[in-house]
Amino acid sequence: MEQEHSDEAIRTEGISKHYEQVKAVKGINIEVKKGELFGLLGPNGAGKSTLIGMLATMLRPTEGTARVWGYDIRSEPTEVRMSIGVVFQGTTLDQKLTGRENLDIHGRLYGLGKKERHERIDEVLKLVELTDWADEVVQKYSGGMMRRLEIARGLMHHPNVLFLDEPTLGLDPQTRNHIWEYIKKLNQEKNITMILTTHYMEEADMLCNRIAIIDHGEIIAEGTPAELKAELGGDIITLTFISEDEAAKMVEHYKNHKIQTNHNADTTEITTTGTSIRITATDGERTIPELMKISTELNLHIESVSLRKPTLDDVFLHHTGKNIRYSGPDDRKRRRGIRRMSRNAR
Repeated sequence: MEQEHSDEAIRTEGISKHYEQVKAVKGINIEVKKGELFGLLGPNGAGKSTLIGMLATMLRPTEGTARVWGYDIRSEPTEVRMSIGVVFQGTTLDQKLTGRENLDIHGRLYGLGKKERHERIDEVLKLVELTDWADEVVQKYSGGMMRRLEIARGLMHHPNVLFLDEPTLGLDPQTRNHIWEYIKKLNQEKNITMILTTHYMEEADMLCNRIAIIDHGEIIAEGTPAELKAELGGDIITLTFISEDEAAKMVEHYKNHKIQTNHNADTTEITTTGTSIRITATDGERTIPELMKISTELNLHIESVSLRKPTLDDVFLHHTGKNIRYSGPDDRKRRRGIRRMSRNAR
């Protein structure tokens, strides 16, 4: 079947997934270009894995549909599956088998002949630097080695699109950095289209060409990492006071008398969390002296001051009012409910 949009790897059309009263994904529309490394960034329970499950034809949408490599996920699921590879959030390797045997089984499932399987196994093991461990049982592998083997398995049948669902979850920082290097290399050298889900903002910032920030099943912002951070403008100033009352007084003063320096370095936004306030300013270095002057005039006591450039976490905070790693009781309850209903729906 000829793809309608030749440069598109994925296009979703109002795709949604509901479980009884829980709306896990709500009418999402995204487009992913061929060769792109596209990120879905959001906290746990945001709907990222549910969206991947639908695109990979493991879950049937409640509403809407999507095309993956030109094939409709509803009417052409077999063609979609032959076009994709998936690295799941949790390990699905058979730990009693060797790395080579795990890859061989995957190749058989996708109809690869014996000669092609053996050649491809050697290729993907070399790609993820596991050749020396090919004939060791997987239970001897470290967590990072298992993730690399799962990436190799996802590449066995030459997929056009590779889904990576939280590929570095639970790994130590050093191993996580190594996995990032493999992912970036695969995308750039092999031109494989990748969809990566993560709640690590630094992971999305480093790896992805474009990012869709997702929360409670909806896309709340989309663009390149640089574009998303540039929307906030300028610098982030954080002031910490000795009490919440003093922080509230500074916020109240800001609302009544917008702070502006003599150098036209406006403050554009202010939010508060406990004893700290966060201010976005076009020129942080020139704004801080003005803030210090105001705090003295109001007899407020500042414990600390910090200045930095915006991050993707700031973008998320700007759109949702909470940090991207926030995981409150309602979110945990929601995730448990979705997992339970997802199992029942299969």
